[in-house]
Amino acid sequence: MQAAMEISAKYCYKELETYGSCVASNPTSWQHKCHDLKLKVSQCTSSHPVIQKIREDCSTEFEKFEQCLKENLTSPTSCSPHVTRFLGCADSVDLSSVDARYSGRESMLLDAV
Repeated sequence: MQAAMEISAKYCYKELETYGSCVASNPTSWQHKCHDLKLKVSQCTSSHPVIQKIREDCSTEFEKFEQCLKENLTSPTSCSPHVTRFLGCADSVDLSSVDARYSGRESMLLDAV
């Protein structure tokens, strides 16, 4: 889950930031008032070309991480090496095949994160 959040934070920063601000501004009614923003975060994380490319290229590392979590339900921190390998893979994915309009935006976000 942490790995997914880190990847999402890199590539869906704007959506996550807007949603987080809405939640913070509406402590008693955020579930209703921020619902549309939550859907935008979900859409970004499931459809963003960069995230799709990472999912494709790093599927083996992610599957190993998931398997580790299943085998270590009571001690998920023992899967930290798997997270590190997945994040290393994600950082090394060649994004040149991803539409250029995303690549420029992503490099700005990566510098900010």
